[in-house]
Amino acid sequence: MKSLSALFITAFSLFTLAAFAADDYQPGPDSQPQPGVPKGDVLKFTLEDSKIFPGSRHDYWVYVPAEYSPDKPACVYVGQDGVQDNAPVVFDNLIYKKEMPVTIGIFVKPGITPAANTNAALDRFNRSYEYDGLGDNYARFLLEEIFPLVEKITLPDGRALHLSHHGNDRAIGGQSSGAICAFTVAWERPQEFSRVFSAIGTYVDLRGGSRYPTLIRKTEPKPIRVFLQDGSNDNNKYGGDWWMANQTMERALTWAGYEVNHVWGEGAHSGKHAAAIFPDAMRWLWKDWPQPVKFPETKNDTLTNILIPGEGWQIASENHGSLDGPAANAKGEVFFTDGKHAKVYKIGLDGQVTEFVTDAKRRAGQAFAPAGRLFALSGADEKIFTYDADGKPAVFAEGIHGNDIAIAHNGNIYVTDSTASSTNGPTKVWLFKPTGEKQLVDSGLRFVNGVALSPDQSLLYVADYRSHWVYSYVIQPDGTLADKQKYYWLHTADVDDDSGADGIRVDREGRLYVTTRMGIQVCDQAGRVQCILPTPNGHVSNLCFGGEKFDTLYATCGDKVYKRKLKVTGANAWDEPNKPAPPRL
Repeated sequence: MKSLSALFITAFSLFTLAAFAADDYQPGPDSQPQPGVPKGDVLKFTLEDSKIFPGSRHDYWVYVPAEYSPDKPACVYVGQDGVQDNAPVVFDNLIYKKEMPVTIGIFVKPGITPAANTNAALDRFNRSYEYDGLGDNYARFLLEEIFPLVEKITLPDGRALHLSHHGNDRAIGGQSSGAICAFTVAWERPQEFSRVFSAIGTYVDLRGGSRYPTLIRKTEPKPIRVFLQDGSNDNNKYGGDWWMANQTMERALTWAGYEVNHVWGEGAHSGKHAAAIFPDAMRWLWKDWPQPVKFPETKNDTLTNILIPGEGWQIASENHGSLDGPAANAKGEVFFTDGKHAKVYKIGLDGQVTEFVTDAKRRAGQAFAPAGRLFALSGADEKIFTYDADGKPAVFAEGIHGNDIAIAHNGNIYVTDSTASSTNGPTKVWLFKPTGEKQLVDSGLRFVNGVALSPDQSLLYVADYRSHWVYSYVIQPDGTLADKQKYYWLHTADVDDDSGADGIRVDREGRLYVTTRMGIQVCDQAGRVQCILPTPNGHVSNLCFGGEKFDTLYATCGDKVYKRKLKVTGANAWDEPNKPAPPRL
């Protein structure tokens, strides 16, 4: 009779053999050199000192197909961890058969910051930092450092390299951490990369990658096509379960309407299966090129309830300085501040932009009162100004470094004061009665910013710029605040320590719109982010509803004002309060 240890060894050996057999994937003919197929060139280079990843050195290889001609910019494929999946041979074969376009391959090794004395110290290994981290650093590294270097290359036969600058002509891929890196690049810059090959992707919590399925479901869809590969024997350890995470990614992408394909197998955390299916993945990713990758049709109810199909962002005004404080009057005309040029502009219903105030100092939040006067905060001289219809100013209050403002239907005014010091304490929320009487109603937030009233005006919302919270207060009969809660939970970008919550507004159905570093986060009444609307230039500081029916969202974004027509109507604080339907809990 065998001992228990012998039985264990036998069982373990059988398991090992089964796992090996499950991972014994073999590349097909498209991954082998074929007779009559011209062979492309592969050249090696080194970027010695990256500026985006300071001090790091990156080796990279450039594949140029035999069919490439400098007369036409070539499509681009970027691969992480250097040359993998027999990519140059696969590209030779598929390009020759016209199953993918003429494509220049760029294969980049992760960065290493060399130690001063390698006998005494280790190099700094950047792979996880560059690949696993969310954010646009690696996309910028490719676009600002690697691509310009590649376009300076002259081949031995004298051909110059010209890369396409259109996202529809660019693909990116990788394995493991290189896979999530590839997805992150396309996610952050969909206008630059539209096709992603992801093998045994590390969508687990090493550096926040586990957030992706949720962000995919909530964020307004992007024109990205994704091919996923993984095996049931992939890693399952401290960061998470790779196999389950890849399936969760596939389900999120499918639910959100993306073009997504996948091949699941039984392999472990190795590149064998990826190499075997790489040619088919490339055929699928480049199918129907040069037709553009389509925008997905999401199943997100909030996105479909507020967005009009085909109605995107448009420029309402541009070529300004630092913009803020959009506010709409009773006609739906929108007024915004230009802090750099000390002006307030008006956008008419006809779309014409005119100067309203030309001698304004640094302005922040603005709001219209029920009587129609424009109230504007001036942090530069610590005053609150009012303006009549002709732009004539008057001082309403002094001694307050106002940030944002909301004016209720009853005339009560709520102002956030973001000044904090050892002398005046933490940032504050003030209540001004219509008579000008001033009362402190809260303090203690890290950096108070946007302020808004619920549609029924029973609650006040205040954004904390230096956290991921929007606070909710119950408004008392005398206008003071009670029952303070950290109520609205916001998403925070991986590269930031806080959400950067700035301007906030509500629609008549009770949704809260919050401008953050990740875009406009739209929350339900229960305090949950249900969707995220990125802006075209990646910036947004404040917003309001305007237009004749108050169904157009205006957002101040750096030096531009964008507008977007929606299916919903904004709730104007100066208007008659309305009670929305209760949320689904």
